[in-house]
Amino acid sequence: MRTIVAGNWKMNTDRVSAAALIDALVKESASFGAEVEVIIAPPFPFLGMAVEKCAGTTIRVAAQNCHEAEKGAYTGEVSATMLRSIGVQACIAGHSERRQYFSESDARIGEKVAALLALGLTPIFCCGEKKEERESGRHFDVVTEQMKGALGRFSNAELERVIIAYEPVWAIGTGLTASNEQAQEMHAHIRALLHTHGASVADHVPILYGGSCNPSNAEGLFAQTDVNGGLIGGASLVAEHFLELVRIASDSKASRP
Repeated sequence: MRTIVAGNWKMNTDRVSAAALIDALVKESASFGAEVEVIIAPPFPFLGMAVEKCAGTTIRVAAQNCHEAEKGAYTGEVSATMLRSIGVQACIAGHSERRQYFSESDARIGEKVAALLALGLTPIFCCGEKKEERESGRHFDVVTEQMKGALGRFSNAELERVIIAYEPVWAIGTGLTASNEQAQEMHAHIRALLHTHGASVADHVPILYGGSCNPSNAEGLFAQTDVNGGLIGGASLVAEHFLELVRIASDSKASRP
C-alpha cells in the first residue's frame, strides 16, 4: 500500500514565501526515498512555479480545487483541463471548507472527481464528520453517505486511482486531533466500504489522515494499520515540520511487515 504525505497550503503564502518553501522541500527531496510519495498543493497563482521547481524530483504538485466543467462562462473558476495543461498531477476534491463555505454537495464533488479522472489527474477525495455528528454517534453514517454520494458512480478501475483523506471537521485547524484509536476506527470503516467493491480496490486506495496532524502526533497516527499517511494543513507551511512528517511516514512504512 502506498504511503503519502500531502501538504494543503490553503489560502496561505505569497510568491516569495511560496518559492522559499518549495525550494526548501526540493533541496531535501533526494532524501525522500521510494517509501513515501510527497505531494504539495499550493494556491492557484503558484502552481506553475511549483511545477517548474519540482520538475526532476519526486514531489508531485496538486491543486486545491477545480471546476467540474471543461470550460465555459464560469468567472473565477479553474478547470481540470487547465490544471493538466501546466503539469499539475492531482487535485483535492470535497475538502470540508469547500463543503462549508461554498456549499459543495456530494454530487458536485463526484462530478469534480469524474473530471479529474477523465484527464488522468489524481483526485484526493476528502470526507469527515462535524463535531455534533460524532457526538451523536452518526460519524460512520456521515462518512458512508459522503463516500457513496460522491464516489458511488465510479468503476473499480476508476476508484483505484483515487486517494481518500479522512478529515474530521472538528479537528481541522482547531488544534484537536483524533486519537490514534479514533483515526484507525474510521479508516478501517472506510477500508471496509472499499472492500464492497472488491479486494483490489481496498488494497490500492491509500487513506490519509488529516486534522491538526503535526510532528508531535504523527508517529502514532501513521503507525495505525489503515492510516497510509496524511493530508497536512498548517504543518505543511513550515518546511522543517513537513520534512519531519515525511521522515516519520518513511520510518512507519519501513517498520510495517
